[in-house]
Amino acid sequence: MTEAVKNKGWSVTMAGTGINLALGILYTWSIFKGAISKSIQTGGEGAFAWELAKLNDPYAVCCIVFAFSMILAGKCQDKLGPKVTAFIGGVLVGLGFIWISQTTSYAAWVVGFGVLAGTGIGFGYSSATPPALKWFSSAKTGLIAGLVVSGFGLASVYIAPLAKYLLGTVGLQTAMMYFGIAFTVVVCGLSMFLTNPPKGYVPADTAAGKSNKPAPAPVKDASPSEMLKSLNFWKLWFIYFIGAGAGLMVIGNVAGMAKQSMGDAAFVAVAIMAVGNAGGRIVAGILSDKIGRSSTLIIMLLFQAILMAACIPAVSSANTGAVALVMLATFIGFNYGTNLSLFPSLSKDYWGLKNLGINYGILFTAWGVGGFVMSRLSQMMMATTGSFSSSFIIAAILLSVATVLTFTLKERGAKVVAPEGIMYQAQLGATMADGGEKIKKDK
Repeated sequence: MTEAVKNKGWSVTMAGTGINLALGILYTWSIFKGAISKSIQTGGEGAFAWELAKLNDPYAVCCIVFAFSMILAGKCQDKLGPKVTAFIGGVLVGLGFIWISQTTSYAAWVVGFGVLAGTGIGFGYSSATPPALKWFSSAKTGLIAGLVVSGFGLASVYIAPLAKYLLGTVGLQTAMMYFGIAFTVVVCGLSMFLTNPPKGYVPADTAAGKSNKPAPAPVKDASPSEMLKSLNFWKLWFIYFIGAGAGLMVIGNVAGMAKQSMGDAAFVAVAIMAVGNAGGRIVAGILSDKIGRSSTLIIMLLFQAILMAACIPAVSSANTGAVALVMLATFIGFNYGTNLSLFPSLSKDYWGLKNLGINYGILFTAWGVGGFVMSRLSQMMMATTGSFSSSFIIAAILLSVATVLTFTLKERGAKVVAPEGIMYQAQLGATMADGGEKIKKDK
């Protein structure tokens, strides 16, 4: 029975990763944007006729809609379960892409890619991580969260070259049609494998043996209103806003930045950056299980600030080599990816599993607002100055502020040491090592 339950946990994890491998098409926007920009410059019948300053708008709207839909999707996931939530997400993403495949209208792309696909991504993404985390002990929170969300970051590894091929053979709009159909089938199909553990379930590796290691005190399952009253929530929201916004700014423009030195091979920078993005999620998840979430977050934010500063001379010089640009983009993607495994883990650590769907959905709004603000700001600055330098300066300063703020985060609870003969289970508290009844607290 234990082995069967363990296998169910890993199948849920792999299904969630697969769903994110489809939904991660969001990170390939810079390639689609390049095709739209080329169409605007070429002109002619059926060409796109957008203002250059608005090129990032569908992407920016998608980011913020994705984030805020996570609140509704999280509530849906907590109440109706992950299967239904992910299925809805697959349908909405498909509808959004099929719609934009039929038009060059700016408004239609904002609604189709930004609103419909953004909502669908929110529903699919929110249903992937919570059920996977519920099957494993708290000792594996970072690892499992990192694995599931790595799919979202890794998606561009195959979508970027595939998109480049389709753009050259069938054109942008037919490519959108293909993606819409494919992702509907994939997300809706994999949603059938998502399931929560039975009520009262205790992970097998949680109950295995006794431990005298310091263990965190039990986490109170906080409601959304209780979470919003916490100062830690608002600190985390602002840190997430900065960390995610800085990364999304680069992801949304990486193909354009690489085009100067890489030409038509700029899509390679997008694909390689995706490897860094996915790797950051897994590495940060594992590292945070060992040294703590806050310590890992401080390291990653500081590294990202240094990389943003390094980008200023790189994007300002016409002599910057392709290898240097790809390396910078890859490390920025790596650091950005760490946010997507650290913050759901932090949400679970601080406010428990019961309302994780909606609680993390509320925290995730920081990701959307950050992506919207930073990507919109960078495109406007690029249209005005012809350079990304100002965007990188602002990002470096904000990341430095976020690093300092992370030092002020309070630990979620006091540490308790299990006495000899006692084991600690997150669900039960201090328990006799042989599985006996819960130990009564001293009065």
